[in-house]
Amino acid sequence: MLLEIVSPEAKLFSAEVTSVTLPGVDGSFQILNNHAPIVSILGKGVVKITASSFAFAKELASKFIKLDDQNYTLAITSGTIEMKDNKVIILAD
Repeated sequence: MLLEIVSPEAKLFSAEVTSVTLPGVDGSFQILNNHAPIVSILGKGVVKITASSFAFAKELASKFIKLDDQNYTLAITSGTIEMKDNKVIILAD
């Protein structure tokens, strides 16, 4: 599935991913390929991205923390998420 993470400053990430775990306001939840359509509000926490490979713009790479070769995290303070037709869009602060 395609994941796009957009902040007020820039598009932070856009790539095919295996899964994404998000900090929902009522607890964390995970989205996998072919997930049902969803729109949700995100709270303060960490977005965990799992993918087979990663490529970040040099100026944005410092925002992400590498857990291992297939997992990165991004700290956010709030945001919204929309999942539809195997495309996940996160609007993050």
